[in-house]
Amino acid sequence: MARQGMVIAYWAERRAAHPAIISPAGSRTFAELNGRANQLVRGLRRRGLRAGDAVALMCGNRPEYAEVYAACMRAGWRLTPINWHLTGGEAGYIVADCEAKAFVAEAALAATAREAARYAPSVTTRIAVGGGIDGFDDYERALTDQDAANIDDPTPGGTMLYTSGTTGRPKGVYREQSPPENLKIWGYREDHVHLCTGPLYHAAPLGMSLHIPLVCGVGVVVMDRWDAEATLQLIEAHRVTHTHMVPTMFHRLLALPAATRRKYDVSSLFAVVHGAAPCPVNVKHAMIDWFGPVIFEYYGATEGAGTLVDSKTWLQKPGTVGKPQPPDQVFVGDEAATKLSPHAIGLVWLKAPAQGRFRYFKDDAKTNASYRGDHFTLGDMGYLDDDGYLFLTDRSANLIISGGVNIYPAEVDGVLIDHPAVGDVATIGVPSEEWGEEVKAVVELKTGVQQSPALASELIDFCRARLAHFKCPRSVDFIDKLPRLDSGKVSKHLLRERYRQPSEAHLDRPSDNVEA
Repeated sequence: MARQGMVIAYWAERRAAHPAIISPAGSRTFAELNGRANQLVRGLRRRGLRAGDAVALMCGNRPEYAEVYAACMRAGWRLTPINWHLTGGEAGYIVADCEAKAFVAEAALAATAREAARYAPSVTTRIAVGGGIDGFDDYERALTDQDAANIDDPTPGGTMLYTSGTTGRPKGVYREQSPPENLKIWGYREDHVHLCTGPLYHAAPLGMSLHIPLVCGVGVVVMDRWDAEATLQLIEAHRVTHTHMVPTMFHRLLALPAATRRKYDVSSLFAVVHGAAPCPVNVKHAMIDWFGPVIFEYYGATEGAGTLVDSKTWLQKPGTVGKPQPPDQVFVGDEAATKLSPHAIGLVWLKAPAQGRFRYFKDDAKTNASYRGDHFTLGDMGYLDDDGYLFLTDRSANLIISGGVNIYPAEVDGVLIDHPAVGDVATIGVPSEEWGEEVKAVVELKTGVQQSPALASELIDFCRARLAHFKCPRSVDFIDKLPRLDSGKVSKHLLRERYRQPSEAHLDRPSDNVEA
């Protein structure tokens, strides 16, 4: 295989005319993708970028996304994708914190991009994709007159995605480019086709639905917005063999009328990989019944890989997220990373990759605190059974996973506490049949303030004016006193348990609430 960072160049020679990217915004063959990546490298170098610099990218699922990614991987640049649902201020914090020299943004996101750029004085180059943005250069013009031939000095780049911590402030998780993990599970052949169902600013779609298939010379059909029936249409039309999904997508696919589901041929599917959130056992059973034994589940994170389980094994051990391979990849231990015996519930510890070991950008203390030797933990709880299969019993203490997206309630708490009516607040995830979890704010009002549906609605709007909407509460409940520990700290664990046991008499949930 070709040198890391120039793998697409390898396939551009071997499969020049084969589609690499197919999307509503346009398509690219491997030769076109490779040539335009080289042009972009030269265009950005002309604007002063050098190996080791950072590039921020805020863009929908377009062919240019793959071009920017490929350019960074061969020019030694650190790429930070940005969630385009964020507000301008939220995006601007990331652009500034990642120390981006270049900021590439889609014209459809012009207002957010302009605001974000104001927060990032380190940016010296601003480039607009798919149209114009005031103060940004045109992407196509940046490529014009640049040589499309392979650069003669490739340097491996990397990605740095941002993940929030318990303080709510996003942290960059940096990994140098490394060989793709678990390629064998995909079983790719050159005649295979991958369907990208998720936004490429997320780690899983970027890695599993762009990087890995392109590294293997497999073309990618890219959805710009996910839709259940459209997914089935694309699978049939392109004879899709591989895709990555989250459990919410399974739920929506299964919610389609039976006649709609029967209308499409999904027999081409070879591997449907899912993760990012817990999948109800009944939902996964139904998907295997429909798609066949092609469902694979993994446990891992931006920081590193964990386990994998195929359909046959999962049916024998429903609920497992897989067996660590090799055996020391994952173990269950206590806070000091001392291994526990089978069936004992403890923290799940994952082995850091030998190449591309992650670090938190500009936070050595957080990086060092995350490791115990070669292993790190995400704070998830679980156990290994007698056969060595991992079962998760709980996720990170306060993390909310809604539709496969991580939401950190401390960030929401920090906004709502500034409202003049709020005395204290605890944002939690509550069960949702469709999303797995949805965001709920439980509010203790200041003395003299009266609860009402109008106030609940006002608090949701207050939050939406300051945070991306996907982070904001879908409902607000009022409570006389939030449950607290002896230390005085709000016990979110107790609060979550109350909402998961709504029939219990001790649940104090007034009827005055509102849902978004």
